[in-house]
Amino acid sequence: MEIRDFADMNKFEAIMKNWALATGLATVAVGTDGKYISDCYNFTDFCIKLTRGSKEGCRRCEKCDREGKGVYHCHAGLIDFGIDLTVNGEKVGSVIGGQVLPEHPDEDKFRQVAREIGVDEDKYIDALAKVNVRTEESINASAELLGQVLNNFINAEYSSKVNGEIINSLTSGVDEANHFVEEIKKKTGELRSIQSKQKILALNASIEAARAGEMGAGFSVVAGEVGKLSEKSSSVNKDIEDIIGKISEVVSAMKK
Repeated sequence: MEIRDFADMNKFEAIMKNWALATGLATVAVGTDGKYISDCYNFTDFCIKLTRGSKEGCRRCEKCDREGKGVYHCHAGLIDFGIDLTVNGEKVGSVIGGQVLPEHPDEDKFRQVAREIGVDEDKYIDALAKVNVRTEESINASAELLGQVLNNFINAEYSSKVNGEIINSLTSGVDEANHFVEEIKKKTGELRSIQSKQKILALNASIEAARAGEMGAGFSVVAGEVGKLSEKSSSVNKDIEDIIGKISEVVSAMKK
């Protein structure tokens, strides 16, 4: 299951964009396959063009992306975060970001990192100067807030989609049930017509049996039994019609 399958991605993007503008932290959402599913916000040249721009730096960054959970210090000395996005306990993606400093940097330390990953030291330090500085407390609070808001949003979107499918299925089922009710009504109508004819035949048979006298005595008994069965069938059919009427009322109420 992927977030795109059920969530309004325009609203999802709006949450991330506004959060990034408010905090100054970088962020991007990724799917279960690790690929980006949103725009990148506040990404720094220090991280994207220089650190990830080198082969060794990119290798280290990808390792941090895979293994980093919560708020953590990345290999280059910045603060990053990784938060799972889940629906009913199933991970459907994650939001990663950060790219800020917890304090003013030690230049010598970052020059050492530049040498290790094969990046021009001066360019690295110039890019470092443009990285925002935030306290770890504010970084933790910002990351937690984003995770809570996005998780609440996607779970609400998922519930809305599931409930919509249930309602559609219920509506379809009600329509089908209503169709069957109408079919049963037709059949009971046909049965009522047959019962009416049975009564007429039974009555005619009784009249003919009376005319025949003793010769028609046995026929008279049969005619009487046919009449009784017809009456009983009419009673049962009336009960069925009453039940169908109640079912029809329930189905109609469900459609409102």
